Amino acid sequence: MSIAAAPHQALSQTGTPSASPVDAPSAVPARRPGSEAGGAEDCVTALAGSLMDREEAEAMAQSLKAVADPTRLQLLHLIKSAPGGEACVCDLTECLGLRQPTISHHLKILVAAGLLTRERRGTWSWFAVDPKGLEALRRMVG
Repeated sequence: MSIAAAPHQALSQTGTPSASPVDAPSAVPARRPGSEAGGAEDCVTALAGSLMDREEAEAMAQSLKAVADPTRLQLLHLIKSAPGGEACVCDLTECLGLRQPTISHHLKILVAAGLLTRERRGTWSWFAVDPKGLEALRRMVG
């Protein structure tokens, strides 16, 4: 049995008519009491003082993207809790059970975001949590 929808109605996944976007209430934001139509200047003036600098926003986004990956969060935790607060990439591959190129990729992202420092010792790289980067991340989310 098929249910026919009116021309202005869409069918839901169950085949029953549902309201189309045309019938839905508009998404026009409500105005503040006492504000006049076209009060964009009021919004701009009220919010301008709280606007984040674009460069700061881009740096923050890069840091948040860096920690938005479970492997990278595990790496940060491992390095932060390692003896001496540093770890060799060779030790990290064994802990996480991932190949060295994969670990190196994640570490590179964390270094670029300012969350880790890297020091080359012979053929291996050693990583430590950058306290300034970690504090900046804490301020962002807290």
